[in-house]
Amino acid sequence: MKVLITGANGLLGQYAVKQLADAGHCVMATGRGGCRLPRNGISFGYTDLDITGKEGVLSYVTTVRPDVIIHAAAMAQPDACELSKEACYDTNVNATRYFTDAAEAVNAKMIYISTDFIFSGNDGPYRETDDPMPVNYYGETKLAGEQIVRQSRINWAIARTVLVYGNILSGTRSNIVTWVKENLEKGNPIKVVSDQIRTPTYVEDLARGIQLIIEKNATGVYHISGREILTPYEMAVQVADYFGLSKALMEKVDASVFTQPAQRPLKTGFIIDKAERELGYSPLSFMQGIRKMFP
Repeated sequence: MKVLITGANGLLGQYAVKQLADAGHCVMATGRGGCRLPRNGISFGYTDLDITGKEGVLSYVTTVRPDVIIHAAAMAQPDACELSKEACYDTNVNATRYFTDAAEAVNAKMIYISTDFIFSGNDGPYRETDDPMPVNYYGETKLAGEQIVRQSRINWAIARTVLVYGNILSGTRSNIVTWVKENLEKGNPIKVVSDQIRTPTYVEDLARGIQLIIEKNATGVYHISGREILTPYEMAVQVADYFGLSKALMEKVDASVFTQPAQRPLKTGFIIDKAERELGYSPLSFMQGIRKMFP
């Protein structure tokens, strides 16, 4: 199957390219700027594409004519979204509309990658059927993207995920595991939130979940995350324990300690029964994910 992956230079994108290419799919990757994906014998095509250009997106998609578009590209830093709303809207909403229209033009399936931040965080963990109520602009734009996909006439699926972690590849940002490990190894004291809950997601599990959606031709909304409900502080404790690092450097705090432009939902995380039942999705535990990152 011919699969187009947007945002391929990001953490998920890099793993999804490898996962799907290894599974025998013909993979085409797009990103901003040059290709930062490690080749390592993986066969894929790469194109530098401005996803906020309507004509460029349509021209590219109608030229390569994919069977499936995995739209993973997004402006995903909540604070940056809050401070640069126009750029956030252009990237998260307009670009989603352009790819949805292009998918319709070539009769491609669209898999839209979304987030737990579409929810309020008042009563998580959440099921696919729970009502969204974002508390920041990032969540608002991702929900708007979902609505564009849902209202289209294409074959679509939405894969929502939570706090993705994994080995940092070229050019990708740090995540909860690498941030804790690097700071504690350097002897830096860190403040870690204990009043938020999440179901952290190992990046290879997320890539596998997307593969299952493709290969089972599944449609609708799926929550693809880890199974364990943990606070960031509990995650940090597991990281410190695994590497034998000092937990004395970790200060347990609540979210009110941090002054950030974007509000964070307190209690999200996902109930993943539907993905387990319909897709055969089976994620690693958080500790298993750490072990796979650093065997």
